[in-house]
Amino acid sequence: MRRRARYTLPLAGVLLLAGAAAPAAAERAPGREGLVQLRRDVDALYATGATGVLAEVSGSGRPLTARAGVADPATGRPVAANARHRIESTTKTFVATVVLQLAGEGRLGLDDPVRRWLPGLVTGGEAVTVRQLLGHTSGLPDYADDLPLSRATSKQQFDSERFRPIPAEQLIAMAMRHPPVFAPGQGWAYSNTNYVLAGMIIERVTGAPWEQAVHDRIVEPLGLTGTVLPGTSAHLPSPRLAAYQRLRPGSEPVDVSTRVAGHADASIISTPEDVNRFLRALLSGRLLKPAQLREMQATRPAEPFAAVWDEPGYGLGLMKRRLPCGGWAWFHGGGWWNAITDNAVTADGSRAVTVFLAGSLDPGQDPTTQAKASARLIDHALCADR
Repeated sequence: MRRRARYTLPLAGVLLLAGAAAPAAAERAPGREGLVQLRRDVDALYATGATGVLAEVSGSGRPLTARAGVADPATGRPVAANARHRIESTTKTFVATVVLQLAGEGRLGLDDPVRRWLPGLVTGGEAVTVRQLLGHTSGLPDYADDLPLSRATSKQQFDSERFRPIPAEQLIAMAMRHPPVFAPGQGWAYSNTNYVLAGMIIERVTGAPWEQAVHDRIVEPLGLTGTVLPGTSAHLPSPRLAAYQRLRPGSEPVDVSTRVAGHADASIISTPEDVNRFLRALLSGRLLKPAQLREMQATRPAEPFAAVWDEPGYGLGLMKRRLPCGGWAWFHGGGWWNAITDNAVTADGSRAVTVFLAGSLDPGQDPTTQAKASARLIDHALCADR
């Protein structure tokens, strides 16, 4: 995920799971006690610095939903239960799923060199493979901090950039100005560049935009009616959970929800219900063949996130962490410009929880307390009745 008082990859780093729960426990809905706990946890998360919070837990029974704060400080309207939010790097799990589907169909190989599909684009990265892109082991530098939008320190600067789409090739060129972080396959480092390239490979293999593949293979089959693939549109549809950001300490917060974010690393807009449905379908084996799901869940340690999660690991577009009640939770959160998403699902897909947070942290403010509060909410939701 990216980063700017933003979790970028999930810390969240913001930003920002394999054993199974006992089947009998996993099949039971959390019930009224679970709803009371969810409301407490949402209030606690809101108190860490937010304008609005929305969380939903989905299982075999009726979903549990809790909200706090407002959908938009400018209007004071309450947060809608079906609010749309920029899910940022959770986009990566959708994209990785499509790549793995194509691999399962024999249309590409995970160990194909990137140059096979995108010749000449990754300078000096002839050894980088599709697998390394999905698992952040490519060593490719992250383009995100070179974005003009990332450097905005005034509303005027932000407004001058928010509607300007940047072609994927230009983002890759930004990254290629920097030396590799390490030789391909010789380390782990989160980089949004990897998933811009993954989206471009999907387009080369399918002959259509990566958004079309995600829609046709995931959004439409699962009935994700609240999910939007915005392309070059800067609009966040209503009902929305708006994010505000001070561009420098002491300045007035700016509504940063309206902005172009049209690439395969972090652009999908969705609802908690849809994210939960996607995660449950993924872990229950509805979207990937067993061999490809195993590839996705083959993780390596992701130490940068150990400050928030126990034993974090990163697979191919999917993370895992140890649950306090035993077993693992699988997830991929994300966040930028105070628009934060956290989520997790049990290993068998029987229960999932998604948290949307419109944060109010200033640039440079440590998000660790906030990330830990969200992790506790998810722990309680997934460990209920266990």
